[in-house]
Amino acid sequence: MKMQNTFISNVVKSVFVASILTSAGMANAQQAPQPEDRYGDGRVSAFYTWKAAIPEQAGKLLKTEDISNPYIRLDNDSTAIRILYSSTSGRDSKTPIVVSGTVHLPKGTPPKEGWPVVLWAHGTVGLADACAPSWNGRSYRDIQYLNRWLKEGFAVVATDYEGLGVAGPHLLINNPMLAYSILDSGRAALKTKLPLTNRFVIVGQSQGGAGAVSASAYSATYAPELNIKGSIGTGVIYQDPEATAEKNQLKLNPYEVSPSLAYGIYSFLVTQSLFPEIKTEDIFTAEAVPLVEQARNACLTSFMGDIQTAGLSPAQAYKANPPSIYKKLQEKQSNDYGYYPTLKINHPLFIGTGANDRTPDARNQIKLVADACKAGTVVEGHLYHGLGHSETVNASLQDSVPFAKKVIAGEKIQSICKPDLQ
Repeated sequence: MKMQNTFISNVVKSVFVASILTSAGMANAQQAPQPEDRYGDGRVSAFYTWKAAIPEQAGKLLKTEDISNPYIRLDNDSTAIRILYSSTSGRDSKTPIVVSGTVHLPKGTPPKEGWPVVLWAHGTVGLADACAPSWNGRSYRDIQYLNRWLKEGFAVVATDYEGLGVAGPHLLINNPMLAYSILDSGRAALKTKLPLTNRFVIVGQSQGGAGAVSASAYSATYAPELNIKGSIGTGVIYQDPEATAEKNQLKLNPYEVSPSLAYGIYSFLVTQSLFPEIKTEDIFTAEAVPLVEQARNACLTSFMGDIQTAGLSPAQAYKANPPSIYKKLQEKQSNDYGYYPTLKINHPLFIGTGANDRTPDARNQIKLVADACKAGTVVEGHLYHGLGHSETVNASLQDSVPFAKKVIAGEKIQSICKPDLQ
C-alpha cells in the first residue's frame, strides 16, 4: 500500500512539475502581434489571424484554405490555396512570426515527381495588411507574368512577406525579411501534400528582385534542404557596398510632382516602425502629413494616384532641415538590413535590367551583375533596350523561361557578366 501511495505521489509530483514547465513554456512562447492602426493592420479575413503559439520551427505549414475568388486565382492555374506558415522576423533574425501566401498549380497532369516550383517574390504593394496579394490580388502585369510560368509547367508559390496580410509592420526593403519569407514559403508548400517537387527557381521583381537575390544568398545557411536550382531577378534593388548612402538612394527631381514619392513615404514609415521616436511632423511639412498618415493604409497604385492629385513634389513634402538623428537612423537601418550577406551564390543567377530603369537605376543593376560575377557566381545578365522598370518584367520572359528550364534540368548556364544592349 505504501509502495502504491509512493507511486501515486510521484505521479502527482510529475504532473505538477510538467504543468509548471508547460505553463512556463507557454508564457515564453511567441504569439502573433496584436493588430495596430499605425501598421495598417486589419481589413482582411479571419484566415490571416493565428491565435495559437507560433512554432519555433520556421517553414511549418499552419493552415490552408481553397481560393475560389477569380480575382485572386490565375487563369492558368488548376488549383489555388492560401497558406499560413511560420517564419523568422527580419527585424532581429530570431523572432518566430506568421506569414501568408498562395500556392497555384498548373493545369494538366503533373510530372511523376511533382511540379517544379517558382517561388515568386512580388514588388512593392504598400504596407497595410489589405495590400497583401493573396488578399488584394495582383497587377495586370504580374497576372500575365505568373500565368506564363504556370503555362510553362511551373507551380507558383507566392509569399506576401512579413507584415502583409498578417498583423505587424511590413519592413519593405529588408533583405533578411525577404529571404526568410520566400524560403519558408517553399518549405511550407512542400508540406501541403500537393504534387510539388523539391526543385525551386526563385523569381522576383523590384523589391522582390532584391528578395530573389537575398533568398539566394541566405539559402545555403538558412534553408539548405531546399533544392534551389536558380534565381531570377528583374528591376533588382542593389545597395552597392562601394557607393555612398546618397548614391544608393532613389533620386527624384525635388521640384517635380512624382508618384515615386510614395516609395520615400513608405520607407519613412518603415524607419518609424523601427525607431518610434521619429515624429512625422519633424520630417514632413504640414501639407504632407495627412498624406503620410494615409500611406499607412493606402496600397501603392492608389497612393501614387493620390500623390499626383495632391500635386506634392519632394521639396513641398519634406522639411528642409530634418533632425540629424533621422539621417543616422536611416543609415543604421540601411547598414543592418540593406546589404546582401554574400554575392557568392551556389546556383546560377539571372538578372534582367531595363536600360531605361530609374527605379532603381539601371547602372546599379549592371553593377550587381559585375559584382556577383566577381564573387564567383554564375550570372546571366541581360540589358533590354528602351525598357523601364515595369516593362522589363514580361519582356524578360524570352530569356528567363529558357534559363529556368535549363537550371531545372541541370544544364550548364553560360555567364554573361557584361550584357550587351538587346
